[in-house]
Amino acid sequence: MPHSVTPPPAEVVTAEITLRPDPLQNMLLAALPPAEWARWQPQLELVDLPLGKVLHESSVPMNYVYFPTSAIISLLYVLENGASAEIAVVGFEGVVGISIMMGGGSTPSRAVVQSAGKGYRLRAEAMKGEFDRSTPVMHLMLRFIQSLITQMSQTAVCNRHHTLDQQLCRWLLLSLDRLHGDQLVMTQELIANMLGVRREGVTEAALNLQKAGLIQYARGHITVMDRPGLEKRTCECYEVVKKEYDRLLPDLEAT
Repeated sequence: MPHSVTPPPAEVVTAEITLRPDPLQNMLLAALPPAEWARWQPQLELVDLPLGKVLHESSVPMNYVYFPTSAIISLLYVLENGASAEIAVVGFEGVVGISIMMGGGSTPSRAVVQSAGKGYRLRAEAMKGEFDRSTPVMHLMLRFIQSLITQMSQTAVCNRHHTLDQQLCRWLLLSLDRLHGDQLVMTQELIANMLGVRREGVTEAALNLQKAGLIQYARGHITVMDRPGLEKRTCECYEVVKKEYDRLLPDLEAT
């Protein structure tokens, strides 16, 4: 079975990229050895992941883990007063619901669809069983979990020490790495909620990036015009996270 990090051929329609649903569009599923894949395939369920859908709430036991293929999921920490901040993003490179594998069953964070698309879900008990019985699955998932922890840690450092302009660049690049294209459908209000800042601050930062010719923003659509320029403008946090993902999942071989 193929083990490729290259996204499958896509059909471009009205400036948006659509993909025929296929579980192998998720890089962790594509990395499963043949024996594990044969067991998993009948249990995977294709699901729509519309914008804003909550996949799991804070401290509520999870029934499923999710493997996005064309959606991006935000992991958010929500305070008692309703304020929230994003701690990580997961796309076709990973899985949502790591607490199932770690034995906790729930987490203080909330998982919300940030960019609409599709994915596959697997029942929690099936995921836990596969994690416990299969050494290749355990090693693959643990490497992903370590990369996700790195992203969470770097996000905390970035939010404390770097400018909003740099944070926005980091967020855009991490989101783009998890999409089959160069366009995000995202309102400034939603970005502000993700970053845990005021909307006015996001508006100013987005305008600065647009004036510099790095992005184009119109009616909730953000198109990256100059990715190398965006990478030069961001802080070191994006590169730290990217290198860790590349190091831990270099060939996506579960060995």
